[in-house]
Amino acid sequence: MIIPFFIPNGGCPHRCIFCNPERTAGPQPERISAAHFEERVQAHLRSARRRPENAEVAFYGGNFTGLARAEQIRLLEYAGRFIRKSLIHSVRISTRPDHIDGEGLSILKAYGVRTVEIGAQSMVDGILQAAGRGHSTADVERAVGRIQREGLRAGVHLMAGLPGERRGDFEYSVERVIGLRPDMVRIHPTLVLAGTPLAERYRDGNYEPLGLPEALGRCKYALRRFAEASIPVIRVGLQSTPEIEKPGSILAGPYHPAFRSIVESSLFLDMAVSVLSAHFVCGRQVVLTSAPGDESRLRGQRNENVVSLKRRFGLAELAIAADPGQAKGTLRVAVCG
Repeated sequence: MIIPFFIPNGGCPHRCIFCNPERTAGPQPERISAAHFEERVQAHLRSARRRPENAEVAFYGGNFTGLARAEQIRLLEYAGRFIRKSLIHSVRISTRPDHIDGEGLSILKAYGVRTVEIGAQSMVDGILQAAGRGHSTADVERAVGRIQREGLRAGVHLMAGLPGERRGDFEYSVERVIGLRPDMVRIHPTLVLAGTPLAERYRDGNYEPLGLPEALGRCKYALRRFAEASIPVIRVGLQSTPEIEKPGSILAGPYHPAFRSIVESSLFLDMAVSVLSAHFVCGRQVVLTSAPGDESRLRGQRNENVVSLKRRFGLAELAIAADPGQAKGTLRVAVCG
């Protein structure tokens, strides 16, 4: 269980061209009070069917280590009260790579932080400059190294489709991040949110967001490469919220409320095409099996993958089955008839 608290633009030296935390996080209190913190944590814990073993408090939506040290400690102490009672396990924060130093990391560790997520967004300096990030790829490399040397878990955020980014730039960023060996990654395509400088560029014709097929292709590449490198991808796509779903929040871009699901379904379709291409299956009956948790991804939304495979290979019948003993992310085929 992750119990999120948002500090929109808190500690940020400026606002990046794509950022509108009011749209992504919704209304938030101007200042997180002890009462608000207590109420939110208790509500999450009560909502669980059974007591979670590894509940975490997370501070998102800003640059946590850019806050004044006293403010960081105030917020972390709120979480510390629950840690000391063994009601939550730890804290995670999101922050900028150029606001990481040894003293700051020591404070985080002392107050129960176990995971630090870094907003890298790209590993191409020109792309970072065009996005108004204000940091370099060297900052990202230093930050991840420092976090892990302190014994903390490091996460890296990447975005696909930032201004000026080509597909090769994104794939290069993926490979650079793999080289850093972070403990986890988040990926999402760039969206044009209302009230951002990027929205102005879009209206002026100076920015064209990725289409959904291209965004899927880039994120498929990332998901596959991180899986091959045994680096968990903990989110693909921007999280759906009531604010994001409001008309006018997203002006353009490859938004889908189940973005990860369609990326993974597309990956399973690729796997099935590869496997079936190695067999003579036209006019025959085929059974594809996957782990139970992968069955819906193998089928695709509204059984799209099943329909596509039957048509492409001229199958007499295509059945999808779940095998509890099968590893996640794998596919098996049986040809009969």
